[in-house]
Amino acid sequence: MATKLEPELYIEYKTRVVPALQEKQGYKNVNEIPKIEKVVVNSSVGAGADSKEALEIAKMEIAQITGQRPVATVAKKSIANFKLREGQAIGAKVTLRGRIMYEFLDRLIKTALPRIRDFRGVPAKAFDGNGNYTLGVTDQSIFPEIELDKIKRNIGFDITIVTTARTNAEAKLLLTELGMPFSDKAKKPVQKPEGQQEEATAAA
Repeated sequence: MATKLEPELYIEYKTRVVPALQEKQGYKNVNEIPKIEKVVVNSSVGAGADSKEALEIAKMEIAQITGQRPVATVAKKSIANFKLREGQAIGAKVTLRGRIMYEFLDRLIKTALPRIRDFRGVPAKAFDGNGNYTLGVTDQSIFPEIELDKIKRNIGFDITIVTTARTNAEAKLLLTELGMPFSDKAKKPVQKPEGQQEEATAAA
């Protein structure tokens, strides 16, 4: 029986990223090398009058973007001021692992993010202190799976990349090696004329 080919990003992780991280960080055990554990895509539509329609649109479009059917998320408690009832469906969420996770990340990094107008990289400070990174997307049309002429409303969502890294620095290095375009590119030293001891830097 023919087996499915491994996702390109996973192959790149095994063949290039793992050796690069091991060399840069000096990991002695291969099990210490950080990896991506799961990716969670979450959208909240709130409790407005058209929340049911918005929820269905969110579920449909997240399924198109990720290739996996999402589940509804519900309110944990009632809030009268927002006309929110405990147990009311207010959003959609999908958790990606394995093949489908790597395929989604590959599309996100190489295709979707570069389609953002005036894109200059993703924020480098959106780590949670435990090696996990959350990216906010305000416009689903950056994903080629979404047909522009069929968009009924903008559906914003968060993409959380959960890693096994122990620190934010480790997680950032992992994502950088995988191609995540962070906005704070490393700065390179610039040669100064002789006699000046200061070190100048210029943006990469």
